[in-house]
Amino acid sequence: MELIQNTPDLSAYLVADDVIDHHHPRVRETAARLAEGVVDSYGYARAAYEFVRDTVPHSQDAGDPRVTWRASDVLELRTGICHAKAHALAALLRAEDIPTAFCYQSLLHDDDGGDGDGSGHVVHGLVAVRFNGAWHRQDCRGNKPGVDAQFSLDGERLAFAVDPQSNEVDCPVLYAEPHPVVLSALKAAPDRPHLWKTLPTAL
Repeated sequence: MELIQNTPDLSAYLVADDVIDHHHPRVRETAARLAEGVVDSYGYARAAYEFVRDTVPHSQDAGDPRVTWRASDVLELRTGICHAKAHALAALLRAEDIPTAFCYQSLLHDDDGGDGDGSGHVVHGLVAVRFNGAWHRQDCRGNKPGVDAQFSLDGERLAFAVDPQSNEVDCPVLYAEPHPVVLSALKAAPDRPHLWKTLPTAL
């Protein structure tokens, strides 16, 4: 699949805003700590990825009802669904000038938003990082039995592989900002049970 930037301006994938607030002290402090002991930007990107994947529990896995969406809040509260964790990872990567995009999959009864009856689709969020002139998708949702996502610049190691027979799809678009439909659902949800009912099924 060819990944397609939704803007040709690469600097758009480094921007800080109210969601990807990588100028926030919490983000800067975390980025500085992760940068210690790594030899290059590849090492930093892997460290940031593993930090978000492993130390910010996916709220579904942890049974946490809180909903987060701002990167600094995800790092402060240590909770979030796939989209929120992607926001946190993007902030950490952009804090060290690594271009980072948001990308999405439409999955059948994905555990980031499934309604429990095995029907329907939901949008799953991940990021893409740019190294050596190419984009590489990464999924930091968090591992568990049956899910073994890894940071990789040599072939994708995502949490979920799409099943075309189930009408699952990879969205090829690389967004410079979180998709507004996803962000609206996160911001409007008072808790995760409510969010499960309102997450978008498609973009």
